[in-house]
Amino acid sequence: MLLAGYLALALAVDPYDTGRPRLLDRDGVRPQGPRTATASRGRDPAFTAAVVGNSHIQLIKPAALRAATGIPFVQLSVPGTGPGEQLLVADYFLRHHPQARALVIGADAFWCTGDPALPMQRPFPAWLLAEDWAGYLRGLLRVRVVGEIVNRIGWAMRSAPRRAAPDGYWDYEPDYLNLGDPDMPERVASRARLAPADPDPGEGGPDFPAATALRALAERLRPDTALVLVFPPVFAATQPRPGTPRAAAQAACRAALAGAVAPRGRVVDWSGDRPELHDPTLFFDASHYRQPLARRLEADIVAALRDGAAAGADAPRP
Repeated sequence: MLLAGYLALALAVDPYDTGRPRLLDRDGVRPQGPRTATASRGRDPAFTAAVVGNSHIQLIKPAALRAATGIPFVQLSVPGTGPGEQLLVADYFLRHHPQARALVIGADAFWCTGDPALPMQRPFPAWLLAEDWAGYLRGLLRVRVVGEIVNRIGWAMRSAPRRAAPDGYWDYEPDYLNLGDPDMPERVASRARLAPADPDPGEGGPDFPAATALRALAERLRPDTALVLVFPPVFAATQPRPGTPRAAAQAACRAALAGAVAPRGRVVDWSGDRPELHDPTLFFDASHYRQPLARRLEADIVAALRDGAAAGADAPRP
């Protein structure tokens, strides 16, 4: 009886605004991290397009994409996630937006894993995005959720509660600046070596399971849904030397991912050798770039979206 009563209360309160039956008529969630806010943002009917990825595409402004294309974008990037979690987020968004106009996916080195399970890099609330009720109900049986139920009741009772950004944009630059001057010796040194968490693309071997999963997602999209795959910028000094096995493995991975979205998708590739990638002032570390570079990447995404719209969904990928 106690368990049934608790679950009834949790469903009524809907602590993370998943759209399940609820009594508290409040859209959105209180300010919180994107891991739990994604369930609310991903189902918001105000948006018809999404940016999916991790912190390597987090600085792309949905408002800027909307201003340039007229398509209302939501930023659904979740830091510290890999392809497994990101594909779950993309699928969740598409379930709630069957008429989606565009999907932008950032594919970094984590997409080159050879593990077919696409394991999660860090704890991730997949149950919040679960389509089945059993998974969702099991997820509600957590101490943290109990606390969030209490928080949401208090939040909803306020006349004008502070709400997490509906479009999901989170500028991490101030957070990085709080860690110290980007030009301090330790930060400069970090840009001269590979990020410790970056996987070795060589582990993927000839097969890249994430490419197979991406192809399945692309094939489910409506013909008029634009698809853009982005290979984010990486500081030049951290990239593998041409001609090495690691460079060959990375190239094979990118080719597999690009092939997964062909022919209808567009690819924005910033993984190669560009002048901007040699400028240390444009990076915080090996793989996190700053706002000026984010604006250039943003412009390329806009161009890809326009190119796809002008050429038609079935045009060959450039």
